[in-house]
Amino acid sequence: MRCPNCKGKDIGKIGSNQYYCWNCFIELTLSNGRLSLHQVEADGSLSSLDDLFAEEERRVETDF
Repeated sequence: MRCPNCKGKDIGKIGSNQYYCWNCFIELTLSNGRLSLHQVEADGSLSSLDDLFAEEERRVETDF
């Protein structure tokens, strides 16, 4: 799997269907074959980045 944001492959699993990109520091959640991307804020809250990516960029076709 590659990060839709930085195209890096340094992705770690942090939970059930939850991943973290160690290159650009965003959290990815896989649901129904689609990724939701979030930026982790300084206070620990998450801000959605989904509106920055086309639907095709967020689609995942392989199992992990």
